[in-house]
Amino acid sequence: MVNRISGVILAGGSNKRFGGINKANVVIDGKTIISRIISTISDLFVEIIIVTNKPEEFQEFIQYKIVKDQYLKAGPLGGIHAALKASSEDAIFIFAGDMPFLDKEIISDQINEFNKRGHDVFIPKVDQFVEPLHAIYRKSALNHLEKFLLEGKSRAVRDFLSEVNVGYFQLPKTEKTKLAFANINSPSDLNKISS
Repeated sequence: MVNRISGVILAGGSNKRFGGINKANVVIDGKTIISRIISTISDLFVEIIIVTNKPEEFQEFIQYKIVKDQYLKAGPLGGIHAALKASSEDAIFIFAGDMPFLDKEIISDQINEFNKRGHDVFIPKVDQFVEPLHAIYRKSALNHLEKFLLEGKSRAVRDFLSEVNVGYFQLPKTEKTKLAFANINSPSDLNKISS
């Protein structure tokens, strides 16, 4: 399945709760989170982009496009902006670099649904919970995002979403969706998984 979408891994963040270790490099069952993400998404996307301000930490992935934020201290929005600028496709599928259990079937279904619609951003929704870092952003969102970042009023992804045409990919609340969107924020999250 070839999509005009780049797969993007946001491998930034200050990672204070992990003592400065980049969460994408945290090891679960012998594999780093970023390796797990890449093995899940690699046959879904022709182009994979890794967004990080520390490219030296990802030397083993130099076969992929590695880009830095243009807007520093802008959180995930800075990474989304960098990826939209770097992508040679029509849209990008953003994945947080701390999601070790991505589900290929959910990703494929989300892409298929996105392709039927004309939204700037397409986000999964489980009950009232939305996951903007497992979402598809069309290139049409780039100008809106640049304007939003230049105004500098907010760095929250949710605030930016009110500026664009957002569609929601409604999913049931199941163990499968819970695991697919689980992210590792602290060592205690790792303990929950391994217990």
